[in-house]
Amino acid sequence: MTISSNIFSIITFIYGLAVLFYIIAWIFRKDFPGKLATGTTIVAAAGNLAGVILRWIESYQMGYGHAPLSNLYESLVFFALCIAGLSIFLEFRYKLRIIGVVATPIAFLAMAYASLPKVDSTIEPLIPALQSNWLIAHVITCFIGYAGFAVAFGISILYFIKSNHSDGQGMVTNKIPHVDMLDELTHQMVTFGFLFLSAGIITGAVWANQAWGRYWGWDPKETWSLITWLIYASLLHARLMRGWKGKRIAVLSFLGFIAVIFTYFGVNLLPGLHSYQ
Repeated sequence: MTISSNIFSIITFIYGLAVLFYIIAWIFRKDFPGKLATGTTIVAAAGNLAGVILRWIESYQMGYGHAPLSNLYESLVFFALCIAGLSIFLEFRYKLRIIGVVATPIAFLAMAYASLPKVDSTIEPLIPALQSNWLIAHVITCFIGYAGFAVAFGISILYFIKSNHSDGQGMVTNKIPHVDMLDELTHQMVTFGFLFLSAGIITGAVWANQAWGRYWGWDPKETWSLITWLIYASLLHARLMRGWKGKRIAVLSFLGFIAVIFTYFGVNLLPGLHSYQ
């Protein structure tokens, strides 16, 4: 096991602590555990970033020399980093600590899944088709987009909780912002994710042409990326052109994230060129 893998194991535990602190702060309405949650998330994200950089260095030390974005293990830890970074930004930008309650558990689950024995953490050389600078551009844009959708999904959960307790006086709901703000945040995160997913699909097409001589081949990953893109495009269209708000947007956010999860994990069960191992 590499040093970076050991760091990621520790970071998984720290993300778990952050989740616990966020939940305690939310349920008991205390400020101190909330500050602990924010600080712990920052520490976890910083350690996560340090681990990614170290793994990159380790690949060069082994003579492979590639960005740590090439397999399931590496993509999971990078996905967690993107979610945590976005969550921290939103928390400070909008002064909403409640975002961490729904965002950090997804980051923790990604890291926990990466820690399972069935997920290979070995650093290996890239196959010829992956030996391209387009790898970095494609994977980074896709996973930043996925992170935006993950946070939008979490905010949609908050929306349903708040909308089902409209008086806002319950212990669980009093820290959740008004549904209008949650609706707007969902829209912003979907727009953010959609732009990066679009960039990811475009860079992927350019890379595919370079590697395989075609821009699009209806590989399962490509097909489901398009399906995901169309779901979120429909959400944005319905919002901008038809004025959809509230629960209908939240439902589409749910459906979109289900498509994201299948695009990420489900296609691994199908034969194709994009399967993460």
